Amino acid sequence: MTLRTLGHRGVALAYSQCLLVKPTLKPSLIHIRAMSGRGDSGKSYHLQCTGDALKTANVHSDPKDITLFASCFCPFVQRAWIALEYLGIDYKVRLWTTDEVDPYKKPQELLELSPKGLVPALKLHSYNPPRALNESTVIVDFLEDLAANTTKRSLLPPVSDPYARALVRLQSDHVGRTLVPAFYRYLQAQDEEKQVQGAKDFVQAIKTLIELFERAQREGDSAVGLWSGGSLSLADVMAAPWLFRATNVLVHYRGFVPLEGDQFQGYMERLLGHPAVKSTCSTEELYIESYERYAYNRPNTSQVANAINSGSALP
Repeated sequence: MTLRTLGHRGVALAYSQCLLVKPTLKPSLIHIRAMSGRGDSGKSYHLQCTGDALKTANVHSDPKDITLFASCFCPFVQRAWIALEYLGIDYKVRLWTTDEVDPYKKPQELLELSPKGLVPALKLHSYNPPRALNESTVIVDFLEDLAANTTKRSLLPPVSDPYARALVRLQSDHVGRTLVPAFYRYLQAQDEEKQVQGAKDFVQAIKTLIELFERAQREGDSAVGLWSGGSLSLADVMAAPWLFRATNVLVHYRGFVPLEGDQFQGYMERLLGHPAVKSTCSTEELYIESYERYAYNRPNTSQVANAINSGSALP
């Protein structure tokens, strides 16, 4: 990768070659924008959804057997929200505005549902007394199992094809282990050298995800997964919140240019245009303002941010 720095604003341009699998895809240009010319305006997180997400939240405001405790800007919440929407499971959404404001002080009601005081959390009112679940991946797995016995919808290939199901789970595992941490390292990096490395790592994580998509297309069930033009998959749900935020938060704060190429662009259009994804997205302004604290790496921004800074596993 070659690098050149332009002017006093410290705008570094890094060119990556052969980022995508198919030779017909064009090389991608990654912009790494230094923060010195922008300045931290002190914006805080938003307290209420906007746009399509607000409409969806209003539709799901009445009591149901499942309550989703949520925050309007949290990508981990969006995972669970997308799964609820796609799987057709009825629910109430309750926006919880203090999910990651102070990683050391948590409301008791939320702590009763989620020991770390983090959203998403589910409250299951069909039990007496009500029971709870936390952690986005666990919640999505639970909803998948619940739908198998109720709505009959699924984010995975049929149980009769365990290998195809395993391939989708490999994709999801990569998202959690690699793509998500790479997103935060890139966004939280404060000097140009680390931003360039963060961009490279994030693009490589996307490239590896595409390779896993294409493996599943060759060896698995092409009817499941938006990459192959199939239905929404578990991996799509796992990745969507961060791929979406790459198109607004990373573009705004790091000058990131999404990868080029008809295949990847087509995938992104199908992913972000999918009703279950689109209906859980707020307007870009909400994310740009809510993520300013990450972009300037403010102290104690969240437990996730602290984990990235310390090099430890995400909470």
